[in-house]
Amino acid sequence: MTAFSLPGFDLEAFVVLTLAEDLGLDMPGGGHDVTSESVIEAEARFAGVMDARHETVVAGLPIAEAFFRRLDPGMEIEILFDEGDVVGPGTDIMRLSGHARAMLTAERSALNTVQHLSGIATMTREYVEAMGDTKAVLLDTRKTIPGLRFLEKYATRMGGAQNHRMGLWDAAMIKDNHVSVAGGVAEAVGRARAAGVKRIICEVDRVDQIEPAIGAGATDILLDNMEPGTIRKALEVVAGRVPCEASGGVTLETIGAIAATGVDFISVGRLTQSAPAADIGLDFSPL
Repeated sequence: MTAFSLPGFDLEAFVVLTLAEDLGLDMPGGGHDVTSESVIEAEARFAGVMDARHETVVAGLPIAEAFFRRLDPGMEIEILFDEGDVVGPGTDIMRLSGHARAMLTAERSALNTVQHLSGIATMTREYVEAMGDTKAVLLDTRKTIPGLRFLEKYATRMGGAQNHRMGLWDAAMIKDNHVSVAGGVAEAVGRARAAGVKRIICEVDRVDQIEPAIGAGATDILLDNMEPGTIRKALEVVAGRVPCEASGGVTLETIGAIAATGVDFISVGRLTQSAPAADIGLDFSPL
């Protein structure tokens, strides 16, 4: 089986729980694939081909393999591309052969995962390319489906982005609500610094908030919903003292101009929140 490991992600548990959901374990009458069991002979064998129907950045194939092997450990599986590879329309990306019932039962779970992750990776690559030849680095966000964060953030990396903070634990991000309750930017940042937080990202929506934030100990500045001209003014105030991230309402049409300002990072929530599933199919034939 292809080696696949992500810190914080339990592949075996994910496969077991996903298949259990589809098979209806612990549900009245559940625990089996009624269609395959009633239509497909127990000893029947299939060959299968998974292919991309349009240009796609591939992500999730080792996870798909894990679904199939869970139900047929001896299944022959050939993964034809590395994770993060770009493939053209009509390209075969996986070939497999084994017990037909196992293939049919695992099919939807395997395809859903590959389609979703490849869709995220493909959209991410589009945003990276739209940034052009600039120093800006694309970041994802915490706008992920509950339970799928590690996988979705993995997919953005396959598309060429870097991960922003993984959760609420690995950096402080001070936003407008924190500022409002604390009584100001400097007060909010100061409290985080006094608590011993090492990385303090402070969101600002006005240029005049930058100096108080840096003065109080912010390690990163997030420029929220600023036009390119305002971003340039903000970068002049920051003067390279801390990294700066642009965020809010970034689209494929606007990211190039934002990147051209010289900002260090650009975060885009829609990479994980709104990416369409990649058009990837899986066709079987009897052996």
